[in-house]
Amino acid sequence: MTVRRDFQEPARCRPDLVIGREELFASAREQIASGGSVLLHGPAGIGKSTVLRALAEEYGATARTVLRCSATESESHLPFLALADLLGLVLDEVAPRLPVAQRTALESALTGRGESSLLRDGLALRLAVLSALRTLAARGPVLVVADDLQWLDPASAELLGFAARRLEGTPVQLLCAVRTEGPQSQEYDRHLRACPPGTVAVRLGPLNRTQVARLLDHRGHGGLPRSTVREIHRTSGGNPLFALELGRALADSPTPPRPGEPLPVPTSLRALVLSRLDMLSVEARRTLLVASAGARPTPALLHAAGRENAEAECAQAAELGLLATEPDAPAVRFAHPLISAALYAEAPAPERRAAHAALSTAASDPIERARHLALATAGTDPEVAARLAGAATLARDRGAPSVAAQLGLLAARRTPADSRPGPEERRLQAAEDAITAGEVDLARDIAREVLSRSSVPAERVRAWMIVIDTAGHTMAVVDSVFPQALADAGDDPRLLALVHYQLAWRALIVEGDFTEAREAAAHAADLAARGADRRTELLALAFQAQTETLMGHPEAPRTIKRALKEPQDPRVACHHNGAGSARFRWLVMGDQLGEARTTVTALLGEVRRRGSVESEVHFLRGLAETELHAGHCGRALELARDSLRLARDSGIGETASAMLTSLAEASGGDVDRALALAREAVEHAEEDGDQMYLSRALAALGYAQLVAGDPSGTVRSLRRVRRLERDLGITDPARGRWHGDLAEALVRIGEPAEAQDLIDASREHALRLGRESVLAVLDRAEALVRAARGDQEAAVAQLTSAQDRLAKLGYGLEEARAAFALARLRARRAEDGGGRAEDGIGPAEGGDGRRTDSGNRRTAAYDEATRLFRRCRALPWLRQVDEARATPEPGPAVEVPDALDALAPLASMERQVAALVMEGATNREIAARLFVSVKTVEATLTRVYRKLGIRSRVDIVRLAAGRRAK
Repeated sequence: MTVRRDFQEPARCRPDLVIGREELFASAREQIASGGSVLLHGPAGIGKSTVLRALAEEYGATARTVLRCSATESESHLPFLALADLLGLVLDEVAPRLPVAQRTALESALTGRGESSLLRDGLALRLAVLSALRTLAARGPVLVVADDLQWLDPASAELLGFAARRLEGTPVQLLCAVRTEGPQSQEYDRHLRACPPGTVAVRLGPLNRTQVARLLDHRGHGGLPRSTVREIHRTSGGNPLFALELGRALADSPTPPRPGEPLPVPTSLRALVLSRLDMLSVEARRTLLVASAGARPTPALLHAAGRENAEAECAQAAELGLLATEPDAPAVRFAHPLISAALYAEAPAPERRAAHAALSTAASDPIERARHLALATAGTDPEVAARLAGAATLARDRGAPSVAAQLGLLAARRTPADSRPGPEERRLQAAEDAITAGEVDLARDIAREVLSRSSVPAERVRAWMIVIDTAGHTMAVVDSVFPQALADAGDDPRLLALVHYQLAWRALIVEGDFTEAREAAAHAADLAARGADRRTELLALAFQAQTETLMGHPEAPRTIKRALKEPQDPRVACHHNGAGSARFRWLVMGDQLGEARTTVTALLGEVRRRGSVESEVHFLRGLAETELHAGHCGRALELARDSLRLARDSGIGETASAMLTSLAEASGGDVDRALALAREAVEHAEEDGDQMYLSRALAALGYAQLVAGDPSGTVRSLRRVRRLERDLGITDPARGRWHGDLAEALVRIGEPAEAQDLIDASREHALRLGRESVLAVLDRAEALVRAARGDQEAAVAQLTSAQDRLAKLGYGLEEARAAFALARLRARRAEDGGGRAEDGIGPAEGGDGRRTDSGNRRTAAYDEATRLFRRCRALPWLRQVDEARATPEPGPAVEVPDALDALAPLASMERQVAALVMEGATNREIAARLFVSVKTVEATLTRVYRKLGIRSRVDIVRLAAGRRAK
């Protein structure tokens, strides 16, 4: 293989070099692996060269010869330079095999000796390049890697295109990249026509916000606040190069930009995007500065701001590519967000203030006018501060808490120290708005700033509460805050109520103590009532009600009624920790799915109107959970994914959303993704010390393992849930609904006695609390226990009853699971030739009077389960039905003789597998008998061999033969 030393790559390509390009990378990889060629295209800085290098590194090792060139704009006028890069190092290898005329022309072009040109030696040169590539290909595959095709000198581009169009049938592949502008650009067509037939064009577009965050983290800028990352994504337009340069500028800046202020644009990017700015007239440049300062600039706004010739000046900027041309759109839109940011950053401070001053009177929206007034004013000004505070209130009422936070901070900076309300109070309000908007990093920074400035107890306690709130479910990291907050609260009941409300959350999340959490919440409610703080009282009562609901405490209904009494606080009524949320949880656990859906839908609509991100994440999960219970798996999956996207974007509720999305994926999506999400949720809950969500995450993992055909894994996960909930004091089986899954998995691994004990204990609590759906699911599990013990008729009757009850309650997926279990029992009896006519599984007559075979009867038994799972869009379960149709149904759980001493060291599942091997069963037959996958059987046998000190199935059979001989 021949590679120019200048272009050699690292020994191994790192996958993280193609962050955000995984699908495109896979598409290009597939094309190259099949012997085709690829043309990457997209705007400057979008990552074409990165993907090109990664692909070249991956596939360069498979080629005998790799030819590379990378053109630059400054060298594009030099003829044959790219051709010299490509063929210079292999000239000695190919020249002797070329005809004399071709060799002379090629040597002259590559070495610069002589007067070779396309005009003089056109045909000879064209044929020489084609012959050279064919000569190299005759000795092994050739990969041509060419970056920045737009800068190829015309002579090299012509010769390479001539050869490429004639390379069909030879093992020569091209991997190229070319710069194009705009998503609709067809500039790459010309280069595509110069590539081999069948070349695939792959366009690289902008990265999304999550991908930009990953890229910044990979390059050492992972400590930036989420709000800053969002601004980097907006300003960069998702361009990786621009995002990295902005991140680097922030890292180098001694003072980060304040909220509402533009990002610092480094000189390198200013030069890149503003290279055409000098071609504008002075007046046109001023017009563009006003446009860059405005939120939604239009020609009318620019006119009102004093730019009389706005249309003509904007047209001039559009001709230079600085503005996008959209004839039907009234807005003035920059061709790229970075142009606006760079233009604003380039302008002197007085010119910026003048632009804002003009817009403060021209803008029609009072929020915009107030913002521009603040940015046009230096120092404190009580009148400006009051206007900003009023604008923040208006933004809050409009459901724009992020805007309210920015305006609140501007108001605080313009507020004199002796004013009432003072600057710190306005900062705290801005921090609370930031929390509502999901900008927890910003809220935490504001609270810390207030704590460093203020000595007023009320302000300090309020700031401490913000610090605790921003910790979310990682409350253990702020343990040291509580003593300081209690000290600042003194004996003021209003302030103490705030602290004890947070202590109730700490007891639940960190200590996992529901009893202590309930008592702390009740104490906080009493303190708030004494201090006439209705908002905190309502929050504390709602928390107490939710805790009692999860505990199965008899006071729960009464506490919910107290939390719903008037007067209500509108901020609490739709809060994710408010009484509405507590009532929703009560409805879901009490099987009132229709009313629960109506309630949570209304709550979701209200929090979206208010712009509360954390509450939106929470209620999206609640609605997804309700739809999942109802068997609407597709809708549930869509909602759960929305919740997870929003949680990851804001950094709020990621563990809970991953857990719920795992349940939805396992029911209606991708089981492997369900397992990954559940393990992620478990890991995060353990890292955070979050006892409350650890049990929920483990329950999701156990369910995903059950759907994946790993009952042993289900048992491990759900046994741990059982211990955790016992220690937490949770007795209501409707909280996690994992009990039926554990019982079913226990039956599958041959532990029916433990399954029955679990069913009995869970049924006692479900009967006490009236949890009808839980009772039906427990009956479904108990039927499996009976079937495993040989009582088939009782099992069929119990399953039929459970399915009917679940259907009446509206639990579509659980109904389908009962139908599936019933189908398996009936199919097994059909396989055995038994069954009663009323079961629909007795001997059947065909159209010609003959009996249908057992396979047809077995298949017919699954029709109802298929119909119900299809109605639910429960794709993973449908796949299980299809597998069951094709596989003979298992009999009852294998009874392993206690006298088989040789198997004594084995676990229950291992003993069953070994016993079936002794009977001569294949791995597939064992998998069918035990309701597990073939992989699980193989893994179990590996453990059996190790424990018994043997090497193969034959040795197990010998053990059985030896036992019989005795």
